[in-house]
Amino acid sequence: MARKGDDLAERLLRLAARIGRVVDALPETRMGRHVAGQLVRCGTSPAPNYAEARGAESRRDFVHKLSICLKELRETHVWLELIVEADLLPETRLADLIDEGTQLMNIIAKSIVTTKSNTA
Repeated sequence: MARKGDDLAERLLRLAARIGRVVDALPETRMGRHVAGQLVRCGTSPAPNYAEARGAESRRDFVHKLSICLKELRETHVWLELIVEADLLPETRLADLIDEGTQLMNIIAKSIVTTKSNTA
């Protein structure tokens, strides 16, 4: 039986898998290795952080864990933009991934605002 939020959890999991493929495609240069290390950490953490948010003990805990998820999505976005700017991978390869990350940031940010407004 599907639970509320399953679609978002699945999208975040797919994002993490796609980030993994991007990391593996980065060049074996000093810059490529640095970006890969940073991106693999922040790009794979939103999915488990969202899972933790879904099991939150309170609304405040839920907002806190969603905020961590949003923070990691924002960092991921910057690293993806840097990959394009530094010509580490072609923009055409990352455009859909960047768009998906932006959509997920918007969804998570809206969830935070909605939850906060429902607690006041």
